[in-house]
Amino acid sequence: GLGVGTGTVAMFNLLDAAVERLADLLEHTGAEVQKVSQAIFDRPKGAQFEALLKDLARTQSLTSMTRNSLVSLARLFSFASLAHEIAEDAECRTHLRSLQRDGQSLTEHAGFQSSQIAFLLDAALGLINIEQNGIIKFFSVAAVILMPPTLVASVYGMNFKHMPELDFPFGYPMALSMMLISAIIPILWFKRRGWF
Repeated sequence: GLGVGTGTVAMFNLLDAAVERLADLLEHTGAEVQKVSQAIFDRPKGAQFEALLKDLARTQSLTSMTRNSLVSLARLFSFASLAHEIAEDAECRTHLRSLQRDGQSLTEHAGFQSSQIAFLLDAALGLINIEQNGIIKFFSVAAVILMPPTLVASVYGMNFKHMPELDFPFGYPMALSMMLISAIIPILWFKRRGWF
């Protein structure tokens, strides 16, 4: 053990426990981030994002609190290095430097993890956007395809007394053919442009 008073030993034990706990928390949130990452990019089409976004928000909150704790610990380490009980004991100084290095590396890791969470959040929102655009595109194409046949049906659904096609023996098949052709032309045009 350290060749110093029990107060200093107790303080180092507390600091060791705090750093170890924060490292465990970061490891746990790191595993959560990895799980959410796989769920975002390997999910079946049409699956909901709500649960994943909640998981990301919770993980970001935990990572942020861990980082704040590490910053507070770094200030505590700086303050402790000024105490004469530690400054005059080589073993204490070495232990404190080790804790400072651990705290620094954990702070950097928490920063990296925060940026990874931000990337995953952007990716999830981007995928939601792509899916919504696909749905809007589908309905837009469907509306354009159905518009010309609706126009033909509207014209021949008018109740005018004198419509030349009413007396034409092939008037009904002609109207149906016009509706079909007017629906097929936009479909072919969309296929040619790669929208369909």
